[in-house]
Amino acid sequence: MSILALLAHGDAVSRSVAVLLLVMSVSSWVVILWKAWLLRGGTRDVVRSIAAFWQSPSIGDAELSLKAFDRAALVLPAVSAVRNLATHADSATLGGAVDRTQRVTRVLRDALHAALRRLQAGQILLATVGATAPFVGLLGTVWGIYRALVGIAGETGGFTIDKVAGPVGEALIMTAFGLAVAIPAVLAYNVFGRVVGRIEAELEGFAHDLLGMLGEPVRREIPLPPARPMPA
Repeated sequence: MSILALLAHGDAVSRSVAVLLLVMSVSSWVVILWKAWLLRGGTRDVVRSIAAFWQSPSIGDAELSLKAFDRAALVLPAVSAVRNLATHADSATLGGAVDRTQRVTRVLRDALHAALRRLQAGQILLATVGATAPFVGLLGTVWGIYRALVGIAGETGGFTIDKVAGPVGEALIMTAFGLAVAIPAVLAYNVFGRVVGRIEAELEGFAHDLLGMLGEPVRREIPLPPARPMPA
């Protein structure tokens, strides 16, 4: 029996479970395809973008070079924010009242958090679908078996295996449907989690290096003059 025929013979509970699993499957696959496109270059694009930045003669040239390597726009926002900070510094605002190191730290933190939010988007959905879809399918199976047993108990002619096998087999389709929804979500969550973790490490290291390059120079202590001999 097909899924459509099962839904046609089911009640409101079984149909609601099937619709919920269908929504979970569609939403998880949308996230999987979107994240696969976003992370299509993996850490390779990020590493190449960082290398292109350090090989550029200036921040403006680095920003132009990154447009060819940073397809997911993960490194470019930090560089653009730093360049805008250097060209539009405003000491009349609260943000411009602090020293250069704090301003650079703030803009790098904002750019890094924005990139991390993009990388982490959809991970909670995949984890939720992977963890709950089997139980939702099991709920549909339990309810289908219950309805099948109630229907068999009301029939006359005795209890035979052929009267049980059909309805129970139809109810087990819900469990298979739940597993079919959960397995791709779990696999995608694990694969994307590893890629996102490596990219996060690269971005954090790049932000730390940028802060060290653009922050306030370390002030060296002025050596004290040599001690003058005291008259005896």
